[in-house]
Amino acid sequence: MAERNNGAEIDSLVAQIARGDRMAFDQLYRHLERPLFRFIVLRLNDRHRSADIMHDVFLEVWRSAAAFRGQSSARTWIFAIAWRKAMEIHRRNDRVVYQETLPEQIDESTDAATAIAQAEDSKAVRACLDGLSAEHRIALELTFFEEMSYPEIAGVLGVPEGTVKSRVFHAKQLMLRCLTSKGATGGRKSYG
Repeated sequence: MAERNNGAEIDSLVAQIARGDRMAFDQLYRHLERPLFRFIVLRLNDRHRSADIMHDVFLEVWRSAAAFRGQSSARTWIFAIAWRKAMEIHRRNDRVVYQETLPEQIDESTDAATAIAQAEDSKAVRACLDGLSAEHRIALELTFFEEMSYPEIAGVLGVPEGTVKSRVFHAKQLMLRCLTSKGATGGRKSYG
């Protein structure tokens, strides 16, 4: 429900941006800066180039908001812009290097045993993600971290919805198998 409200808020912000509202643009930037940057870095593994692309994406949103037709959610439209710009860099360089690690999560619990188990699980998740193809990693990123629906992901990646479903299904199976083999305790809850 919160994700739906967030999507409606982003749609509203883009409509306000189309009318030249700079405050709405600032709010949109604050809403999407982190997830969009993480998404681009996942594709390029270059923080500096990813920051440049992210700013290009927001510039395009500012310039093109009035042309947004609402055939998808505004969030999907923005992530699709980011995807296309990242792919342009990929094609230009004729290769891409993928980020193989997830950012560290700070555990604020006081239970040391829980903290150690979570750290071990986190390492296992990172190791298992390392073994996935880029397509599988991106499918999981958009599904679980960005909480996008399959149709939204299909719109971002420009592939059929069935392809997205297949990638997510296979990625979950690969993650479950890998996490189980590594003895990660949280593996079944997160990806099963």
